[in-house]
Amino acid sequence: MSRFSFILGDRVATTTIVLIVVCAIVFIWTSLERPEVPTFIPTVSTPAEVGEEQDARTVTVDASDPEVWRFFDFSRGSVVEAPGEEEWDIAFRRFQIIANGGRGMEGQAGATSLEDITFESVSSVPETGYVMAERNDSANAVLEDWYNYSITSHLLQPKPIVYAIRTADGRYAKLEILGYYCVGVLPGCTTFRYVYQGGGGTDVISN
Repeated sequence: MSRFSFILGDRVATTTIVLIVVCAIVFIWTSLERPEVPTFIPTVSTPAEVGEEQDARTVTVDASDPEVWRFFDFSRGSVVEAPGEEEWDIAFRRFQIIANGGRGMEGQAGATSLEDITFESVSSVPETGYVMAERNDSANAVLEDWYNYSITSHLLQPKPIVYAIRTADGRYAKLEILGYYCVGVLPGCTTFRYVYQGGGGTDVISN
């Protein structure tokens, strides 16, 4: 091997090492710099029948306990404790969201995503095309993919998707997830806004 080849190889090795070190520093730096995310205070549970009115709310469900499902009923506009098999529509446990319909469920609930559309612009939801649970763990294929995960900050952020929801008793709502963190950037406070049509129609016009 000539002296020139030796020097060239040494420079290539040194450059490679420098690049690896720089990449490692950048990765560590971005990991330490967590982006600001919205945080929310859990909504106090006050179940009350909505009736046949249209109901629009923003709700924060404290689903921070990884061992406990928190059940939400659109017809009462609230988290409900120990509901009957058909007395809840969607449920939360940390980052998991399920709907009361399909395999292992008693209700008719399902979900579908409305791509490339804003919450305010959705004036009605479809009557068909709702996905229900098909696996033994009752996961809903539409709702289980609601977030983006950052490998550098280790934070979850909701995808900008509006969901159409069919409830356990066959009524309809539109829903958008707004956040996932409690005060102090603690995980499990799933926050969403929705418009629910208690009259049984598909119109969900935002006020």
